[in-house]
Amino acid sequence: MSEATSEEQEQVSGPAFFGKEVRAWRARAGMSQRELGERANYGQQYVAKVEAGERLASRSFAKVCDEVFGTPGTFARLREWASLHGYPAWFVPYVQLERQATGILDYSASLVMGIFQTADYARAVFQAVQPRESAAKIDVLVDGRLRRREVMEKEAPPLLWCVLNEACLRTVVGGPEVMSEQLAHLLTEAESPHITLQVLPFEVGAPPAGDSFTLLAFDEGPNIVYTDTAIAGQVIDAPEEVEPATATYDRLRAAALNPDESLAVIRRVMEEYTR
Repeated sequence: MSEATSEEQEQVSGPAFFGKEVRAWRARAGMSQRELGERANYGQQYVAKVEAGERLASRSFAKVCDEVFGTPGTFARLREWASLHGYPAWFVPYVQLERQATGILDYSASLVMGIFQTADYARAVFQAVQPRESAAKIDVLVDGRLRRREVMEKEAPPLLWCVLNEACLRTVVGGPEVMSEQLAHLLTEAESPHITLQVLPFEVGAPPAGDSFTLLAFDEGPNIVYTDTAIAGQVIDAPEEVEPATATYDRLRAAALNPDESLAVIRRVMEEYTR
């Protein structure tokens, strides 16, 4: 790999650093973007976007780079590093676990779960939480959030079950148009056989849980619970804490509308935003 200090790596996003390395090694090999694209079964424009850091390369593209440049496993590992770069240090352990889980059970109390957020919705969230950050830094944060969707693009994705408090649908994040697009995205995601959505309506009254949390299940335990705060998040694997959280999640699912009724509510609220 080309020499770069950790400070230089921190100055650019993960995809941008990966792209810089691809460009350096491609030039060293005397190849054009078109030639590299052909070897990887991608077009020249794709290679250009990767090198510019405008998109994170696919795992298959990273594998071809290793084959073409004679760097066994190096670009594959760099791609995994790039996919985690941009997350707060305290959140990286959760993201790594999320990618290994066979089941993701989430309760969203006020905001749509990150893995389901559209770019505009996520941008509005980050701008509200970090109003003094630059547009470039916000873009890096949004990119990192969108990359979490990769967990559902695996050959064998986990079962993703999300209970959304009705507040998630009614809290106007980014304006009516952004909310309409966000809810439309939820409806599209719910078409996947690996995803189940339920809405916990206001009429239920006091919810079984006041705050958001996520349970991750694994083929070979232990299962974990993740909770988020205004300061940081916490990964917990102690059975005496995971078991009560699991019981609480069961009560949330029991109190929520069934999946078909839930999608009908999401669709109805979405239409309200377009009036």
